[in-house]
Amino acid sequence: MASNKKKWYVVHTYSGYENKVKINLEQRIKSMGMENQIFQVLIPTEKVLEVKSGKRKYVQKKVFPGYVVIEMILDNNSWQVVRNTPGVTRFVGSGVKPVPLKGTEIDNILKQMGKGEKVPKLDITVGENVRIIVGPFTGYTGKVKEVDYEKNKMKVFLSIFGRETSVELGFNDVEKY
Repeated sequence: MASNKKKWYVVHTYSGYENKVKINLEQRIKSMGMENQIFQVLIPTEKVLEVKSGKRKYVQKKVFPGYVVIEMILDNNSWQVVRNTPGVTRFVGSGVKPVPLKGTEIDNILKQMGKGEKVPKLDITVGENVRIIVGPFTGYTGKVKEVDYEKNKMKVFLSIFGRETSVELGFNDVEKY
């Protein structure tokens, strides 16, 4: 099982225990002097905009709930340290042998973590009705007249005081109605 190269591996944890596993594993790495074999412990997260009761709030969401990503040199000692950490159920792989992530897979995970605000993918087309969930027009409904997917914006016609009014809104400001 020995490998002298640093690679990224994924371990499965009890759901909701990702942070506890990260803390426990980092403590075990220090106390057992494994800093030269186990380098990073990551919980892949992304910043997502949530709207609750008309209020916008950025929250960190786990990209892969129940999983932790570890950069390490795999041998029997490092495997034992990780495997016997409280909350870790198993390494992800085929059978008993952990399978490292491909370079492109870890690159995508790291990119996703560093991206910043995640704009929701809206499957909205011209002519559909949307409801505004943020801002001064919260609660109003209107018809989509134009969609700009590159800028994540759309033009919506609202009926305000009996008149059709064009309003430019972001994808984060509306939901399908």
